[in-house]
Formats: sequence, C-alpha cells, structure tokens
Amino acid sequence: MKAKSTLAHVAALITVTVWGTTFIATKLLLDNFSPIEILVIRFVAGYIGLWLYELLIVRRKEGTSSLPVNWTQELLFAAAGATGVVMYYLLENIALTMTYASNVGILVSMAPLTTAVLALVFLRQEKVRPSLFVGFVIASVGAVLVMFNGAVEFRLSLKGDLLALCATLGWGIYSIILRKIDTRRYRASVYTRKIFFYGILIMVPVLFASERTMNLSSFGPLSIVLLLFLGFGASAACFVSWNYAVSVLGVFKTSAYIYLTPLISLVTAALVLAEQMTVMAVGGCVLILAGLFISERKAAVPT
Repeated sequence: MKAKSTLAHVAALITVTVWGTTFIATKLLLDNFSPIEILVIRFVAGYIGLWLYELLIVRRKEGTSSLPVNWTQELLFAAAGATGVVMYYLLENIALTMTYASNVGILVSMAPLTTAVLALVFLRQEKVRPSLFVGFVIASVGAVLVMFNGAVEFRLSLKGDLLALCATLGWGIYSIILRKIDTRRYRASVYTRKIFFYGILIMVPVLFASERTMNLSSFGPLSIVLLLFLGFGASAACFVSWNYAVSVLGVFKTSAYIYLTPLISLVTAALVLAEQMTVMAVGGCVLILAGLFISERKAAVPT
C-alpha cells in the first residue's frame, strides 16, 4: 500500500511538472490557432493516443473482452468531460481573451481551494485536517506572489475574471466526479478516454460556431511537435496519471500539487523565454513549498 501511495505522489508530481510547461506550447501555438482549435486538436490527439494504447498494449495482455455499458458510469464520464475538459480549459482560454493574463493565472491557481471546499461538502469519506487548509491558504498566497512576479497590479475585468473563477469551479466538480467513478471496474486509461470522448463531443459544436483561423500552413513542424506534446503528453498521459493519483490519494492530497504549477511555469519561463524572476516570485515559491509541506503532513496519532 505504501508503494502504491508513493507511486501516486510521483504521478501527481510528474503531472503538474508537465502541466506547468504547457503554457509555453500554448503561447506559441496561439500565433496560428485559436484557443478552441488548440483544445479540440489537443484532446482528439489525446483520445487517439489512449485508444491506441488500449488497442496495441492493454488488449494484447488482457484480451479483447469489453465491459457492458453502465449508464450511471457513462453519465459520470460525460459530466467529467463537461467539467474537467470543457468547463475548465475552455473557460480559462476564453477568460484570457477578456481579462488580463495575470488575473487568470491568479484566479485559476485557487483551484485547490475550490476543490477542497466542494470535497468538504460532497466527499464526507475524506478526512479533513486543519493543517490541510492552513497549507492551502499559505500556498495560495505564494501562488499569487508568483503570478504577480514583481508587478503589483490587479485590474478587475468582471466578465473575464468571473469566467476564470468558473473554470476553477469546473475543475473542483471534475475532481469530485472522479471519486464517484468505479475505478475497480474501469482502468484509468479507459475512463480517461471516455471522459475525453464526451469533452470532444461538447467542444466540436463550439468549434464550428466560432471563427476558425487555422489552415494547412498552420501545421508547420514546430506546431505539430507542440500539438503532439499537448495531446499525447499533457492530455493523454497526464490525465491518466492525475486520475490515478486522485483514485489512490484522494482529492485533497492530489489537488495540493496544483499549487506547484505556477512555480514550474515561472522557472520554465525564466529558462526558455528568459523572463525575469523577481524576489517577490522567489518568496512566493518558498510559500508554495511551505504550504504543500504543511498540507501533506500527517496529523500526530494520539497515544
């Protein structure tokens, strides 16, 4: 059991490390693609990757037997696709077109707190320690400092900011739904693929209703590499590893790792894009790590 828990922690850490670098890929792709185009291509590639994994690897080992359709679980998959894929990612991208990037970054980094509050209400089986919320608050302050990175300015843009907050609500609901999925019946790769399918199904009408900017010239070598990274890596592999971590560690512990995302994004931007890292940002990084340490500490067992 300890080995399984350790593997889940490693999976969560690797996942947020990859997710923390995706903003660079998305930033470069926005020169040739719209936000909805990037999302649809990304999750279609992720779906294909998971389907190939099931076909070429899993079925060779375990045969071709398929489970009968369970409509209760299918509804959960659809709800997870609507919230974790569409509501979170699409609203976040739309918010970026309506408000300041710093606002979106700060508000979205509050996703663990939103998730914790929802889990407190809907997941009574998960134990809540005071240290967890203290750690979350400290890490939230650290995330804000990292996002500001020396530019102490927060300008309100009501519509965009509300959309960013709704995105965090979407991720919180998604996290709750994951705990309702029958992980003994379905492998992580199977239910992640199903979640992607329903998410794509919802996004495709939005794609056709929006103004399209891509053409054949958009798919240059760099764009293809970045889209494959987002699809196979940041979507297929990372969603499977994240969903696995949630199934083992629970919503609270796994969500805490999201606080590392702005820290990783900051370091990546400094190394790849040569963006400045200020004392404020470094202080924020320290607070994030301190908050994670406090939230992950186990309460002393009374003797």
